[in-house]
Amino acid sequence: MSDTTKTPVKESWFKGLSREFKKIIWPSKATLFKESVAVVVITVLLGAIIEVVDWVVKFGLDKILAI
Repeated sequence: MSDTTKTPVKESWFKGLSREFKKIIWPSKATLFKESVAVVVITVLLGAIIEVVDWVVKFGLDKILAI
């Protein structure tokens, strides 16, 4: 039996990469700036919340263990 199906020709990896990059919808500078500011603000707020919770737990454990 002979195989009559042809093997598809592989294209260059770089050509495929180039085609995929053309599909990307890049954000505008304004959108990028707004989202970056949001990430920084949320990171700082979560860091502050974690610091407060850490301080409260440490204070509580110090009071419990000092008895």
